[in-house]
Amino acid sequence: MQSDMREVLRIATPTAAVGAIATLVGGLVAGGDGAIGAAIGCVVVIVFMALGLLALNWVGKTMPHLFQGMGLMIYSGQLVLLLIFILSIRNTSLFDLQVFALSLVAAVITWITTQAVLHARSKTLYVDPDADTRNRSGGAGGDRDE
Repeated sequence: MQSDMREVLRIATPTAAVGAIATLVGGLVAGGDGAIGAAIGCVVVIVFMALGLLALNWVGKTMPHLFQGMGLMIYSGQLVLLLIFILSIRNTSLFDLQVFALSLVAAVITWITTQAVLHARSKTLYVDPDADTRNRSGGAGGDRDE
C-alpha cells in the first residue's frame, strides 16, 4: 500500500501546485469567492482521482482478471459522483462557480498528464524473468542440461 500512496503523492503534488496557482489567480480575478472556488475545485479533483487510483490499484492486485472492467466501472462511478456533487452545489453562493469549474478542469488535465508521463517513464517488466525456472521439471532452479 505504501507504493500506492507514493504513486498518488507523485501525481497529486503537481496537481496541488496547479491548484495553488489557480487559487491565487482566482483570488486576484474574483476575490475571496474565486480563491475558495479554485481551492475547492482542486481538492475535489485530488480526492476523487486519488480514491479512484487507489481502488484501481487494489483491484489490479487482488483481482487482475477484472482490472479492465473494474477500471471502467470506477471511472464511470467517479463521473456520476462528480455530477451529483456539481448538481448539489450549482446554486451555492459560497464560492465562484466559474472559477471552481476552471480550476476543476485545470486540475483534471494536470492529474491525467502527470499520470501519463509517470506511467510512460516507469520501467514495467513485460517478460517474467522467473518463468523459465518455474517451467522446468524439478521445480525452481532444476537441473540444467549442458
